[in-house]
Amino acid sequence: MAKVRGAIVVDSAVCKGCALCVEACPAQVIQLSVELNAKGMNYAAMALPDACTGCANCAMVCPDSCITVYRVKI
Repeated sequence: MAKVRGAIVVDSAVCKGCALCVEACPAQVIQLSVELNAKGMNYAAMALPDACTGCANCAMVCPDSCITVYRVKI
């Protein structure tokens, strides 16, 4: 059976730093960045990219739809 590796892309200009995706991630891949976006908010970013399974929980709970999830079979 093929393993699946995931990756997310966050539109940092749209993200308001609500951290719902951080709480929803079962692999604890996402953290709020220390950098600020144009709105002055800490945006979500991948902290542990190798641990992402591509479950898409983060994208489902994001109220601003600023997360895109990619899944690749390896």
